[in-house]
Amino acid sequence: MFIKPKFENGYVEMKVGIDIGSRFVKIARKGEDDELQLVKYDSGEFYRKYGSNSESGEFIINMELLGIGKPAEIIATGYGRERAKLAGAKEIPEIQAHIDGVVYLTDLNNFTIIDFGGQDTKIARVENKRLINFITSDRCAASTGRFIENMAQILGLSLEQMARYYENPEPISATCAVFAETEILEKISRGISTERIAAGVNYSVVNRFSSLIERFPLDTLVATGGVALSEAVIKLLENKLETEVIVPPHPQFAGAIGCLNY
Repeated sequence: MFIKPKFENGYVEMKVGIDIGSRFVKIARKGEDDELQLVKYDSGEFYRKYGSNSESGEFIINMELLGIGKPAEIIATGYGRERAKLAGAKEIPEIQAHIDGVVYLTDLNNFTIIDFGGQDTKIARVENKRLINFITSDRCAASTGRFIENMAQILGLSLEQMARYYENPEPISATCAVFAETEILEKISRGISTERIAAGVNYSVVNRFSSLIERFPLDTLVATGGVALSEAVIKLLENKLETEVIVPPHPQFAGAIGCLNY
């Protein structure tokens, strides 16, 4: 939870950035000393516990319950920003929020960004801090964070454990998330090691969208989103593309941080 900075006349009003993802809701704001304050919630829990719907259909967040107080401004982005329709919030495109977040976190002006989302993967080219071109891979969940979560559950691994395995990957041939589950169960029954299957899952995620990345300049490659925290995925991506991948601080919060700097 946030720690509210107190002043004699009550709580300070401030700008709040909210990235409403398919898997998590990420919230960012700056404290009295300009230090970033970050928190995330499971999306389902967030909807149930911290908000209610108005008669007009807007989603009203209980800021006091969140520990934020009354913000001066709310900037919202992410997959669920239009569905939630946050009351009083300004909405910005998700890719723009992530771009602004990367610029803030890295001081880079020119880069290609890969945003690993819960249900899609976005790739964009930025020059002089401006979006030049982008593409979204959202036809199948098999290249997303949710896919890795589901496969980790089948393998009996935590996400932290899943993120360690990248060596000697067992090939995963299924191009559909549902069929991939069946394939993995079959490999488990054949006695193939959990480590090799986990590495194969991580490699399959990279392999499915690496050809899309190669359409963009690879001079400076930046990864955001929750999957960017996976050491295995980043190593496999670097090996596949033969280039360094920069992971900024707090990659999962890039969208929410970008809202603060929009």
